Amino acid sequence: MLDKRTGKIPVPVPAWRTDLWLLTLVTRGSVRISGWFDAVPLHCLTEDLDWLMAMRLVGIAILLRMADVLHAFAIMEKEDVFKKTPCPAFLMFDNAAYLADMSFELPCKCKPEEVTSVVWYFQKNMGSQQTKVLTDFDGTMFLDSGHIRVGSDMLKRFSIRMFSLIVFKAQVEDSGHYLCGTKKGDFFYGYDVDVQPSKAITVAFEDRSQHPQKDHKEEHFSVFTTFWDWTKCDRCGVRGEQRRIGLCYVKSTYLYPRYRTVPTDVVSCGSRAVPGRFQGTIRLRKPEVVIRSCLTPCVKRKSPEEGVVSISNVIANVGQKPWLPKVPIQFHKQLLGSGLIIACPGARPEHAVAWDKDSIRLYRTSFLTGVNKSMRVFIDHGNHLHIRFTQLDDRGTYYCWCEGQMVAGFRLSVGFQGQRRRTLDDPETRYAIKAILTCYVLITMVFVGIHVSRCCCYVFRCTPME
Repeated sequence: MLDKRTGKIPVPVPAWRTDLWLLTLVTRGSVRISGWFDAVPLHCLTEDLDWLMAMRLVGIAILLRMADVLHAFAIMEKEDVFKKTPCPAFLMFDNAAYLADMSFELPCKCKPEEVTSVVWYFQKNMGSQQTKVLTDFDGTMFLDSGHIRVGSDMLKRFSIRMFSLIVFKAQVEDSGHYLCGTKKGDFFYGYDVDVQPSKAITVAFEDRSQHPQKDHKEEHFSVFTTFWDWTKCDRCGVRGEQRRIGLCYVKSTYLYPRYRTVPTDVVSCGSRAVPGRFQGTIRLRKPEVVIRSCLTPCVKRKSPEEGVVSISNVIANVGQKPWLPKVPIQFHKQLLGSGLIIACPGARPEHAVAWDKDSIRLYRTSFLTGVNKSMRVFIDHGNHLHIRFTQLDDRGTYYCWCEGQMVAGFRLSVGFQGQRRRTLDDPETRYAIKAILTCYVLITMVFVGIHVSRCCCYVFRCTPME
C-alpha cells in the first residue's frame, strides 16, 4: 500500500523498535540515530514536528501521572504506620527511666484507624482516683522548652505532637503511669515512667581512681547500675571532661507481670513493677555519674567570606579595628549579695556542657555540686552555673561550651543597689520587721524572767519560817 505523503511502500518496523524509538524521542527531545536504529529507514524517522511535540506532551503526562501514583502510594504507606503495631488485648506498661530535669517523649505506638486525636492520662499509682488529663484538644500544641521553669506544674510542661506526649524538665513527682487513649476512656498503650532524682546522685571521678557502686544482691532480687554511653568531650583544643550517667535497675523474678520489661525481669528501681517488700533496700541505691578527663581537637571552621574580610579591612584602615567576640556575648548586671543561675543556650542535662570564667576552666572535679558543701560557685547536674551571694570578684565573662564547641558568653557586672523607698511588700522589709519583733519578744521575756526571779528570791528571804 502506497504512502500518500511519500508515494513509497513503507517497510514494516517491529513493535519493540517502534516503542524504543518513541521512548527515545520523548526522553531526549530530539531525533538521534544510534546503533539500535540502523535498520530503520530514514523516512520513518522524518516525522512531522507537530507529531513529535504531541508525543512529547503525551510522554510528559505519563511521567507526571506516574509521579502522582507514587506520591499517593507513599502517603498510603505513611498512613499505615499504626497498622504495623497492633494494640494489645490486655493493657501492658512499658518501663522507662530518666534522670530529673531531662525531657522525654512517649510515643503512642498503636491506635485504631478511626481515631484522629488522642488524650494522655497520668496516674501516680495504678487504680488511683486522682487522674490528670493531659490534652490540648487537637494534638497540635507546641511549647518552647526554653520558657519552662524547673519545678513548675506538669500541666504547664507537656506537649502532644503527632500523638506522642512530650514532658519537659521532668521532676521526680512526674513518675507514674502514662496512658494513651481517647476522651471516652478507651486506652491503647501505657508507660511506667521512673524519674530518678539528681540531687543525691553518687559521683565518681576516674582521674582520682574512684569507681562506681558495686552490685547489691539479695535472695530474691539484685540491684545494679546501668550506664549510658559517654558524652562527647565538653571542650576542644584543651583538656575537657566526659560524663557517663548511670540509673538504678533491679532484676527479679517476682516482678508484677503486667509490666513489660526488656530485658526480661529487669526494671528501673522506681518502677511500680517492683514489689513493696523490696523497696526498703532498693531506695538506698542512688543514680550515679562517672567523670573523666578527655582531649579532643577542634573542628576547623570555614573561613569568612571574601566580602566580610574586605569590610573588616576597610574598618581597620579607617580607624582601630573593632573587637569581635568569638561567640555571642550577653551582658548582665547583678546586685551585690544576690544569687544568680546561668543556663547554657540550647543545652539539655544530657548534653556535654562546660563553663569557663575568662581564661579559668571551671572543671567539675572542683566545681561540681556536692564536692564541697561550702561552695559558693558550683555547677549542678543540669549543667547550670550557680553563683551564691554575688561578690565583686565574680565580675568577668563566663563562656559556655556545648558538645565540644564554645557557643555563648555572659559578661557579668556586679553593682550596688541604689537608694529607693522601701515598702512593706519588700522581702527585706518583712525580714527586718520580723527580726526586730523577735528580738523585742526575747528581750521582754528575759526582762520579765529576771524580775520574777528577784521577786521570788525576795519572798523566800523575807517570809519568816514557822
